[in-house]
Amino acid sequence: MSRLLIEASTALCLLQDAGRFGVRHLGVTQGGALDWVSMSWANWLLGNPLDAPVVEITLGGFTVQAQGYCVLALAGADLGAYIDERAISPGRSFILQKGQRLRFTQPHRGARAYLAAPGGFDAPKVLGSCASVGREALGGLDGFGRALAEGATLAYCGTSSNLRELPVEQLHPAAPLDVILGAQIGQFSGQSLFDAFNTEWALDSRADRMGMRLLGTPLAYQGASLISEGIPLGAIQVPPDGQPIVLLNDRQTIGGYPRLGALTPLSLARLAQCLPGEKVRLAPVMQETAHREHLSYLQRFMNR
Repeated sequence: MSRLLIEASTALCLLQDAGRFGVRHLGVTQGGALDWVSMSWANWLLGNPLDAPVVEITLGGFTVQAQGYCVLALAGADLGAYIDERAISPGRSFILQKGQRLRFTQPHRGARAYLAAPGGFDAPKVLGSCASVGREALGGLDGFGRALAEGATLAYCGTSSNLRELPVEQLHPAAPLDVILGAQIGQFSGQSLFDAFNTEWALDSRADRMGMRLLGTPLAYQGASLISEGIPLGAIQVPPDGQPIVLLNDRQTIGGYPRLGALTPLSLARLAQCLPGEKVRLAPVMQETAHREHLSYLQRFMNR
């Protein structure tokens, strides 16, 4: 078994996998990696199942020391990573010798990096997943959803001789965020629908793993009050102040605000790499088109 000693961490450094499924009827949210694309590429670099447990590092501030020879992989944001004093860019697998340190300093591009180990990091599964959800006290190294803490140990049992690198085109393109239109779309004013898809939205600093608020021209909902209903991943709720909120992996399971629609999975992965203050655009897309693009992207993991 190989081990990494955590020497520095923050409340935003979490153990994640693809999340929990089949439990929302119990009021348990999905959880899981916000940028599932980068998590999948980090695992792909080592020949792991694409949903194997990884470390999600948000904004940096994370350091581990190898307790033995380790093969690891890194994908997602460039958070100023170093092996000792040597800079390392994301999108590659690499070796840490015993005693070497891997540290993440601060964002240079993107918000979240994903660190993978052969076979995935060891952690107990709770309701079928080790995804950390602090609000529900589920997942993580201890099964109670806590963030990775200084002094804790990350362990893995797998082996890998893969030393691979991703081409630049695997990184997230700067593209509009695709939206599958929702059931209440016809109850927003015509001007609001124009504004929603023809103006820029700025990401508010009020963002976490539950949701990201978009700041821009307020949207006007003209329909009747709603009864709370199930909330899908990526749902764009519009509260009374007219500023949309994109709901993410740790969202509540039901909600009563009207919905503009929902982001596609690929667009959610791009949004997960945006920092507060960044500008984004929304673009409507047919569900069939989004499904086709999603399957086409998944095929990339099989063709390489």
